[in-house]
Amino acid sequence: MNIHEYQGKAILKEFGAPVSAGFPALTVAEAVEAAKKLPGPLYVVKSQIHAGGRGKGKFKELGPDAKGGVRLAKSVAEVEAFAKEMLGNTLVTVQTGPAGKQVNRLYIEDGSDIEKEFYLSALVDRETSRIAFVVSTEGGMDIEAVAHDTPEKILTFSVDPATGIMPHHGRTVAKALGLTGDLAKQAGTVLTQIYNAFVAKDMAMLEINPLIVTTQGQIKCLDAKVNFDSNSLYRHPDVVALRDETEEDAKEIEASKYDLAYIALDGTIGCMVNGAGLAMATLDIIQLYGESPANFLDVGGGASEEKVTAAFKIITADPKVKGILVNIFGGIMKCDVIARGVIAAVKAVGLKVPLVVRLEGTNVEEGKQIIRESGLNVIPADDLDDAAQKIVAAVKKA
Repeated sequence: MNIHEYQGKAILKEFGAPVSAGFPALTVAEAVEAAKKLPGPLYVVKSQIHAGGRGKGKFKELGPDAKGGVRLAKSVAEVEAFAKEMLGNTLVTVQTGPAGKQVNRLYIEDGSDIEKEFYLSALVDRETSRIAFVVSTEGGMDIEAVAHDTPEKILTFSVDPATGIMPHHGRTVAKALGLTGDLAKQAGTVLTQIYNAFVAKDMAMLEINPLIVTTQGQIKCLDAKVNFDSNSLYRHPDVVALRDETEEDAKEIEASKYDLAYIALDGTIGCMVNGAGLAMATLDIIQLYGESPANFLDVGGGASEEKVTAAFKIITADPKVKGILVNIFGGIMKCDVIARGVIAAVKAVGLKVPLVVRLEGTNVEEGKQIIRESGLNVIPADDLDDAAQKIVAAVKKA
């Protein structure tokens, strides 16, 4: 689960990390009031969307010469003008794709006098089962570009969970960033605060880009991109309360209600599969035969008829879907349960596109019989290769 920058900074502040003063705003009037509460004379007006690259992004409605989604204002009047331009308009960045995202929230922040910019992030390193830090002197840059062009400017290290964060970790970061004296001590303190927040809130990723040194000699977290481990959210109702569903795909929200692993994609063939590995193989083979999947959907090993019905309804609700492939290898999941769920869903929502069903495994004959006797126009398939070829052919013919 992702949250907005201002929400991430509030969490960092809770753990003592240094952030600038600021206030969220949902309207132009709120943006003006927020600016009036800040000391000024510089204000930063930041679009709040779940995507990076906001400063370099462009608003669809404002033309190619308009400023981006993060702007420096020199007066309250400029804050008001920028808020009018941003709110309700669509910001396109390298991470949103060409469709962009509508800006519904702003963050009005006190301006900072920046002397140096660094990059600092924490994430779960699955190879070592530890929290890893990524540090670079190239703050404000896309870290992917830095990794590609100048990998020597990136330092990574992990923290042993048995000891937690230690003083030597802080010294490692200070040395990598060229910080000495009081700034080195501040770096160690900030690192500890970030680690504590990461562990306490079950984060999956925390990116601060940039981490700055001000001309007054203070280290600050000037940005905060935070992602949480969704499997841990039951422990954090305070984090769940921060969820902004307007930033998420409606189909993914519906899928989460039924504990379905669903990710919307841009293709034309809807997929319902059990098991993540089989689902990935299904997406690959659809692509191999010349079409693209419309989603990743893993119904899991122990799905009920209700869950399967919900999954099918979510697929058919996508207007881009021109065909559906159900690919089930029954182990824990029984083929007859899948068949009944598909029949129930089709009866509820209708079937307007070609449907290919491949069943194999536990209770496969019962499942095939249920589908045969349903009277539905279903195309049976013998194996995954056969299923992929048949659904691609049906979509191209339609």
